[in-house]
Amino acid sequence: MFFLYELDRVITLHPSFFGPRVKEYLTNRLLEDVEGTCTGRYYIICVMDAYDISEGRIMPSSGVAEFTVHYRAVVWRPFKGETVDAVVNSVNKMGFFADVGPLPVFVSNHLIPGEIKFDANATPPQYTDNGDQVIEKGTQIRIKLIGTRSDVGSMYAIGSIKEDYLGALG
Repeated sequence: MFFLYELDRVITLHPSFFGPRVKEYLTNRLLEDVEGTCTGRYYIICVMDAYDISEGRIMPSSGVAEFTVHYRAVVWRPFKGETVDAVVNSVNKMGFFADVGPLPVFVSNHLIPGEIKFDANATPPQYTDNGDQVIEKGTQIRIKLIGTRSDVGSMYAIGSIKEDYLGALG
C-alpha cells in the first residue's frame, strides 16, 4: 500500500559546495541518496519535496557541514494479505519467482492451484493447465502476499495464486 510519509535525513556536505546554491546541492543529494531505496519496512518510491533544511553544523575535525533535511516521500509498504500484480522472472519445479516492482516474491508449488502443473519439457520451463493459463518467464501475474520478511536493506515476500481471481493475467 502507498503512503505519504514525512521523513528526515542527515546529509554531510563538503566545504567546496558551500555557497548560494547549497540548498540545490542538498536537494539533489537527497534525491540521489533515498529515491528507490529500501529501509527494511518500506520502499521509498519518490521524494515529493524537501520542506525544511536546517542550518549547517560544521564538524570540528573535517570541516564538512551536517544538514538535517525534512522531506515528504511516497513510500510503498507491502502488507500480508495484499493483492499485487507482478512479472515472473524465473520458473522451476519448486515454484516461481516474480517481481512486484522492487520486491522479489516466491510462489511455492504448494500455493499454486492443483490443476496447474509444472512442465519441465517445455521451453522455457512453465506451469500450465494445458489450456489458457501458462506461467513462464515474463508472464504478468496477480499474487496475494502471504508474508513478508525484512533484512537490513531489503525485503522478500511469499505469495499465493491459490484463490479466485489470482494467477496469470490476460
